[in-house]
Amino acid sequence: MTPRLDMIGLVVSDMAASLAFYRHLGLDVPAEAASLPHVEAVLPGGLRIAWDTEDTVRSFHPSWTPPTGSGRRELAFRCDSPAEVDSLYAALTEAGHGGLLAPWDAVWGQRYAVVLDPDGCEVSLFAPSDADASEAAL
Repeated sequence: MTPRLDMIGLVVSDMAASLAFYRHLGLDVPAEAASLPHVEAVLPGGLRIAWDTEDTVRSFHPSWTPPTGSGRRELAFRCDSPAEVDSLYAALTEAGHGGLLAPWDAVWGQRYAVVLDPDGCEVSLFAPSDADASEAAL
């Protein structure tokens, strides 16, 4: 059997804050999950995403310490339009999440922005530019 990617795991310092952030991005996570030490959600296509508290990770890996720095992992969420990138970036930063890169029109033909989740994980928001979206519809 060939191994296949089945789950993306995130270690979080504050489960409730992290789940609230990802709910804002459209992930279907029940509100009561905020108090659990391990939470999973199934994404379209069957891939899973999971969140574990730092204490949960330390329960089986006692010497684990949170990594420092940024840029080692990133999640990217495709939006339906450039306007959605702008509005989602604004909503997340107005809610207190860090804005790393404000929305811009990237040279590769996308509207792009980067926000930070509650643990500093970079999360990209992107959509095809209006011109690219119009051409794709033809």
